[in-house]
Amino acid sequence: MQSRYELVIYWSDEDQSFVVEVPELPGCMADGASYQEAVKNVEIIIEEWIATAHAQGRHIPAPTGKLMYA
Repeated sequence: MQSRYELVIYWSDEDQSFVVEVPELPGCMADGASYQEAVKNVEIIIEEWIATAHAQGRHIPAPTGKLMYA
C-alpha cells in the first residue's frame, strides 16, 4: 500500500531511532533504526490503524495531502 497521509519524521535521541507520526490518524506512529525502516514500519501501522477503525465502525479521515500549521 502506498499511503497518501502526511508523515512527520524526526530523530529521537531518547529512543535512538527515527519516529514517524501520522497527524491525520490520531495515535498512529511507528519507529525504526533508519529513516527507511521507520517509513516502512509506519506504512504497516497505517494499514492496521485503518483496519481497526473500520472494524470498530469509527470514522477514517481521508488524507488531506498537506496540513497547515499555525
